[in-house]
Amino acid sequence: MAMPLRQSIKVATYLAEQKLRKRDKFPLIVELEPLFACNLKCEGCGKIQHPAGVLKQRMPVAQAVGAVLESGAPMVSIAGGEPLMHPQIDEIVRQLVARKKYVFLCTNAMLLRKKIDNFTPSPYFAFAVHIDGLRERHDESVAKEGVFDEAVEAIKEARRRGFRVTTNSTFFNTDTPQTIIEVLNFLNDDLQVDEMMISPAYAYEKAPDQEHFLGVEQTRELFRKAFAGGNRRKWRLNHSPLFLDFLEGKVDFPCTAWAIPNYSLFGWQRPCYLMSDGYVPTYRELIEKTDWDKYGRGKDPRCANCMAHCGYEPTAVLATMGSLKESLRAMRETVSGNRD
Repeated sequence: MAMPLRQSIKVATYLAEQKLRKRDKFPLIVELEPLFACNLKCEGCGKIQHPAGVLKQRMPVAQAVGAVLESGAPMVSIAGGEPLMHPQIDEIVRQLVARKKYVFLCTNAMLLRKKIDNFTPSPYFAFAVHIDGLRERHDESVAKEGVFDEAVEAIKEARRRGFRVTTNSTFFNTDTPQTIIEVLNFLNDDLQVDEMMISPAYAYEKAPDQEHFLGVEQTRELFRKAFAGGNRRKWRLNHSPLFLDFLEGKVDFPCTAWAIPNYSLFGWQRPCYLMSDGYVPTYRELIEKTDWDKYGRGKDPRCANCMAHCGYEPTAVLATMGSLKESLRAMRETVSGNRD
């Protein structure tokens, strides 16, 4: 992935260790959901449709940290809901950073300026701010005016204080190559965030808006045009070159659902962050008792149009590790910033 050199070395070392131990399934990053409550109601979100009693629950610190340690993953993405609504989110982050886990706290940034004093800058920690487009496009996607402007001010404040800031942008069939170019240029050049993550939206069954998810061919055409003219080279995208090739349709991959497992208030979610076919109490049971072969495009109809990063970025990373040519390409990208 296009990430800081220290982080790249740690992840590469971790992957090499898994290969030496001949483990065929292991986590790259854990998606941790310590709550489902949120202060927004995004049209494309399928994560907050729970009974009021569930939305009031907050995962204890020890449980959250314990799940990450149980998995052994070197990285954790804290999602939700809105993590900054958790009263002990700063302590969860602090304990994970103390164990030298790379932590990405996903947030819509509505509470970021209010809560920022609770956090300390660290090379192991980054705020990952949700930005789906420029002002009109983003506010429409989150169904509330003013969210884009607040997120921009929060990003500026976090960067001023020395925090790493990344962004997470999800694209729908209402997007065009130009809207993608505009928002990534803004994030990359104007706000100068450290890294950007992009993904076509996944069609959550419970999402309020079911009309604007992308199909596979739509996704490929959209990103092929957005990446044209050398745009890929200049953006600080937090993705492996092969995943970006995948988005353009230059290569195709199977899904690697087990590589980014999800742990929430309900336990370890089968099979992935995007689909819920039940929960198990331990990571070992998730890996050993899940029929992974029945998921993926051509196997499960829910997977038919999925090209989300949480399923396919791990496949791209593993393919990179298995190829000297692609490993050198990724290394060159990390050192020089060349993302072509």
